Amino acid sequence: MLYPSIDSLLNKIDSKYSLVSVAAKRARSMQQTRDERLPKYVSYKHVGKALEEIYSGELTYRVPKKSETGAVYGKDSNIGK
Repeated sequence: MLYPSIDSLLNKIDSKYSLVSVAAKRARSMQQTRDERLPKYVSYKHVGKALEEIYSGELTYRVPKKSETGAVYGKDSNIGK
């Protein structure tokens, strides 16, 4: 049995794609900076540790609004000109 289970993780993050993306980015960050947020982990691999952080609520994500991304795709944009 895997810990934490996929079903319990999908209660924290809405889609499998987002879950994989967040866990992969956090695992890369942990690998480079050696920054661990929990006092004890069950997993010894970085991806497993990232999933445990998501499950504990220590790691979350948010979807940026259009104004925060810096990309403008309206009639005033210069794309394709």
